[in-house]
Amino acid sequence: MSKIQKKALVTGGAGFIGSHLTENLLEMGHTVRVLDNLATGRLGNLAQLGKNRRLKFVKADIISDFNGILPHFRNIDWVFHLAALADIVPSITNPLAYTQANVEGTVNVLEASRKAGVDRFLYAASASCYGIPDKFPTPESAAVKPQYPYALTKFIGEQYVLHWGKIYKLPVVSLRLFNVYGPRSRTSGAYGAVFGTFLAQKLAGLPFTIVGDGRQKRDFVFVSDVVEAFIKAAKSDIQREVFNVGTGVPQSVARLAELLGGKVKHIPKRPGEPDKTQADISKIKKDLNWRPKVSFEEGVAIMLKNIDYWNKAPVWTEAKIKKATKEWFKYLK
Repeated sequence: MSKIQKKALVTGGAGFIGSHLTENLLEMGHTVRVLDNLATGRLGNLAQLGKNRRLKFVKADIISDFNGILPHFRNIDWVFHLAALADIVPSITNPLAYTQANVEGTVNVLEASRKAGVDRFLYAASASCYGIPDKFPTPESAAVKPQYPYALTKFIGEQYVLHWGKIYKLPVVSLRLFNVYGPRSRTSGAYGAVFGTFLAQKLAGLPFTIVGDGRQKRDFVFVSDVVEAFIKAAKSDIQREVFNVGTGVPQSVARLAELLGGKVKHIPKRPGEPDKTQADISKIKKDLNWRPKVSFEEGVAIMLKNIDYWNKAPVWTEAKIKKATKEWFKYLK
């Protein structure tokens, strides 16, 4: 139990990372208020917490109901803003929804936090802002080159966060998350994260659909390590800073398929995707004394132990992927 109890608010707290963060905060003895419209989050992600008296769930929309969410920020110490629309493909087909959720929604949460006078504001940014990087490992100072609307909207949200920190002195920190994975990762209908795609395919007895030759590498970082980064940022006095959150040790998609165990099927490489993502984490190590603890092999083993979670996830075949990514090839060619 934490000696000093904080009152935390987690937007998107019924989602993948948000539910793990909520669980961790409660284990530390804090009080948590979750705001989620359940568009992509699931109440089932919080079911293991039972009827914890220090947890309050509020179904609320951060985009359309500013006056409605405002009272929930009163007397809050820490705000963790994780509510967002994710995935590349839907952002290409519906950029307006992503702008509303990831930009307008972020501004509403920022303003509610400012009016309530919260002590800390932590933003879940995306390393997709780097696009196809020129330097590896990629530092926070690298050029920002968004390749698709999701990446752009998350970066614009980050700029609003830093601006509110500058103008209104809101104590903000932005964490640029690389490829986060772990139990309860998203199982929505949107074609996206590789882990959810592969695990559902494994359960269905289908081959893993590997984009290109599989030698592309991603900086996969386990969700518990990401949660620890958020907690350390909240506890710190650092303001108006941006931190990469990754491992610095990228893994190939072919290696992931090997660890999961199963046949593979190669599908065409997609434009706008980097051959490698690799976080330079020297800044967060130095300033927040954070470093990843879960190895890739350990993380994949944990995913396999929890594979039943993906029983109801959409199963993506080569034909379905081709149809879903048609707009991708149309606009990003």
